[in-house]
Amino acid sequence: MPKAPSKNQIETLLKQYQANNYIKAEEYALSLIKKFPNHDFAWKILSIVLKKSGKKVPFDRDKLERSVQIALRKRPVDNERVDRMISGIVRRVESLGETEVSSDVIGEIVMEGLQSIDSVAYVRFASVYKNFREAKDFEEFLGIISSTED
Repeated sequence: MPKAPSKNQIETLLKQYQANNYIKAEEYALSLIKKFPNHDFAWKILSIVLKKSGKKVPFDRDKLERSVQIALRKRPVDNERVDRMISGIVRRVESLGETEVSSDVIGEIVMEGLQSIDSVAYVRFASVYKNFREAKDFEEFLGIISSTED
């Protein structure tokens, strides 16, 4: 008995996702997980991000990395440290064990990671993630940060 899904099985699953047939793809992926419970492909395929709009999109590490890099632009943070943070975020999303993860959960995890490595990047990311509209939004957020650091 094989220990991993065949190339054909993986291709079938990916075609379902690429065609936006998420329900069929999830059902097929779950059947593969039952056949190959010790294989680590499952989280990569099953991680779907639930956007605030209700839309479901595949988890995209590259998009996550781009968002983090934008927040860190022109900041003195070592690339290796950033890579470790991104890998940690991916592992945390993976360890949730959910087939669908809300973008809010991912955003909070990213904010925690950025807060630990660069406060300016943390505020930059928060301003987009929390949709700051006015200067007072920044002031309120910075006030919250200051009160939690005390």
